[in-house]
Amino acid sequence: MANTAQAKKRARQAEKSRVRNAGQRSNLRTFVKKVIAAVESGDKEQANAAYKAVVSIIDSAVTKGLIHKNKAARSKSRLNIKVRAMA
Repeated sequence: MANTAQAKKRARQAEKSRVRNAGQRSNLRTFVKKVIAAVESGDKEQANAAYKAVVSIIDSAVTKGLIHKNKAARSKSRLNIKVRAMA
């Protein structure tokens, strides 16, 4: 356990950011699953709408430091390939 005041504060801050990051990561995964579900159901319009929504969420996750920019690019690319393959 932290002994100094500085270490105690860092532990409090780390716990707050852990909870916040967990929620944002869960939200990101939920939206990715929505795209995959729409692709599997065969609904092209819903898949396009879900893809457009998830792109902005992925980009904001990069800005917040939640995921690396290369992972974001890879995820968007793979989802886009799935959506375009429906045509």
